[in-house]
Amino acid sequence: MGINDTFKALADPTRREILRLLRDRDMTAGELSDQFQLSKPTMSGHFNVLKAAGLIISERNRNRIVYSINTSAFDDALGAVLGLFKGDGEDSGGTDSATEK
Repeated sequence: MGINDTFKALADPTRREILRLLRDRDMTAGELSDQFQLSKPTMSGHFNVLKAAGLIISERNRNRIVYSINTSAFDDALGAVLGLFKGDGEDSGGTDSATEK
């Protein structure tokens, strides 16, 4: 899972809504699909993007697939995002590119 995969997964409102639904409880693919007016193949595509980003985990239970949130992936993603804004507090000795002309 890379940060780009995470951003791609979170960029779509349907995928964010899937994650919001899974925040409350694990759900089957059918239960999730019933919440949207989208075809099963479209929903499957959304599930695959979320799985590729590591944001959800799927488990086969007989003839059903149950999805749950991968909380450790969210911790990693949050750390990566915060790392984008974290300064080390040291002067690198270079010039400030914002003031260069």
